[in-house]
Amino acid sequence: MKKIAVLAVLLAICLFSCASAEKISVYNWGDYIDPETIKMFEEETGISVEYMVFETNEDMYAKIANGNSSYDVIFPSDYMVERMIHENLLQKINWDNIPNVVNIDPRFMNRSYDPEQQYSVPYTWGTMGILYNKNMVEEIPHSWQTMLDEQYAMNMLMLNSPRDTIGIALLMCGYNLNSTDDEALEAAKKMLIEQKPMVLAYVVDEVKDKMIAGEAAVAMVWSGDATYCMDESEDLNYVVPEEGSNIFFDTICIPANAKNVSGAEKFINFLCRGDVAAKNYEYVGYAIPNTEAIKIIGDEYNESPVNNPPQEVLDKCAVFNYLGEETKKYDQVWTEIISEY
Repeated sequence: MKKIAVLAVLLAICLFSCASAEKISVYNWGDYIDPETIKMFEEETGISVEYMVFETNEDMYAKIANGNSSYDVIFPSDYMVERMIHENLLQKINWDNIPNVVNIDPRFMNRSYDPEQQYSVPYTWGTMGILYNKNMVEEIPHSWQTMLDEQYAMNMLMLNSPRDTIGIALLMCGYNLNSTDDEALEAAKKMLIEQKPMVLAYVVDEVKDKMIAGEAAVAMVWSGDATYCMDESEDLNYVVPEEGSNIFFDTICIPANAKNVSGAEKFINFLCRGDVAAKNYEYVGYAIPNTEAIKIIGDEYNESPVNNPPQEVLDKCAVFNYLGEETKKYDQVWTEIISEY
């Protein structure tokens, strides 16, 4: 009986501990954090991390907006931050609980998508461009028109991301990448439908494995994925086309319906630590706004033309804006594109 009583007490303690263990739920892009840093956070804080991934801003937004899912930390891009602020889907950041924000370069604060820096913490940034295999192209693809060149038919990869792909198509048609003009969107749609038979695949994270394996000559990619691929293969290089492109800022936010705000703040503050941000950079490959991390990384970062592009390249790039009700036009255009053939 004593043994049974002891076992009962131990079981009760175990059940209580399991029930009271603190945890946070994190929703991030695929391959967008070093798994080792999550382990570090768990060991240092005793907070367990439930980690899930999404492929596009729109996928993440749908999960948050329907109200059936609860996450403590999410990683939306600039225009999606603006949309989620407008729709009251984010809560304000208590900066008193994020002291490591001092490591964030002021140039990346108070951007147009969050002008008073109330809802988001800068995480990474980058450009959109063309990743190409030097052995499979005749010349450096300095223009987005490369993605319409028949010599690369079934030898090109496009992003399975509506805002990005339609935005670049608008540029290729001579329009602003934030245009909501019906004529402009019709031109972009028509061009992408005509291009579709030439596209080997529409991809997101898979672009890395495919380009490293030499499965395509050219691909529309985000700069961080290009960095990763170039580290894995000397055959690959990256260029921001002469027509210009998108410059994006990915952030860390706390949803309005987060269940563990305190744990979320601890996680965000941890990610803003210099050594942690440097470790994540080495894994993820995207440019970072963390000045302490850049000091740790050193020349590898400062000498990278991909993650530290010259100003003349950045001057040709623009941020995606939140388009309000006009977003529905993009949704319809994308539906018509993917439904063809």
